[in-house]
Amino acid sequence: MPDIDMTVTADDGTPLVGTLTLPVGSGPHPAVLLLHGSGPLDREGNTRKVRMNLGLPLAAALAAEGVAVLRYDRRGAGATPGAWRATGFTDNYEDAAAALRALADHPAVRPDAVGVIGHSEGALHAMSLAARHDVGAVVLLAGYARPGEEALRWQARSLIQGMPAPVRLLRRPLGALGERVLARIKKTRTDVARIAVPVNARWMRENLAHDSRDDLIAIHAPVLAVTGDKDLQVDPADLDEMCRLVPGGAEIHRIPDLTHILRRAPGRHTLRSYRRLLRDPVDPDLLNLITTWLARQLGVAPGRTRAEGRTFSS
Repeated sequence: MPDIDMTVTADDGTPLVGTLTLPVGSGPHPAVLLLHGSGPLDREGNTRKVRMNLGLPLAAALAAEGVAVLRYDRRGAGATPGAWRATGFTDNYEDAAAALRALADHPAVRPDAVGVIGHSEGALHAMSLAARHDVGAVVLLAGYARPGEEALRWQARSLIQGMPAPVRLLRRPLGALGERVLARIKKTRTDVARIAVPVNARWMRENLAHDSRDDLIAIHAPVLAVTGDKDLQVDPADLDEMCRLVPGGAEIHRIPDLTHILRRAPGRHTLRSYRRLLRDPVDPDLLNLITTWLARQLGVAPGRTRAEGRTFSS
């Protein structure tokens, strides 16, 4: 499983520093671009305080199935320069589009077999890429099918329901406070605004205005959409809407006990569970579902030799 340093030049010249993981054996190979969730995330999906650790296990699993994976550090994270709080939601999409073009142009990659995987915010950008570019397959992990503002309100209600009883009793005043904060953010005109603490105001404005349904109706590539039934941040019911909106339909999976951070929580799950769950690896059944589906959609030959000496079977 060779790893190659790969730097993508963004449209404004910013170097997006990343890693291209290649399968063992001669290429060119099918490939996918991996897009992580929101925040100052490095190529593995990690911040200094929260370690999602999605990039490496997913890249290893896909490379073992014959699919290359590109992932990169977001602006202001890892080895990529920039200020993440000054980076907009649209900027993140444009960076992803530049990375997709660079991946398709790489000599080790089959340009006719390039897909995209997105988690959370990354799923929204994956929808946009698939709607506007020629991709071979799309995997949406914990994405939503509604306007961003509506998704944020659903998330706020969901998270409050998991809070201790004294906090739940304050849901009305907390909701009113949230509405005031939201109104202030909408009125901002700068990249960064101070609302108690510095916030990425442009990212928030653009995300609130974004409606993922506009992209879903324009996707003509095969779609795999997965959300856990214990996701606190996006509504699992949106899977049905995705399937309805994508012209060719979508393969949807609402996975029991799976959370937004792609680990399973068999018992009661709240936001406070995240720290404990992140000590575990990404759900192995989810990895198997993604890799098997992508290998089939991107045309990995059945029976090819894998790095571990096993064979792929559809």
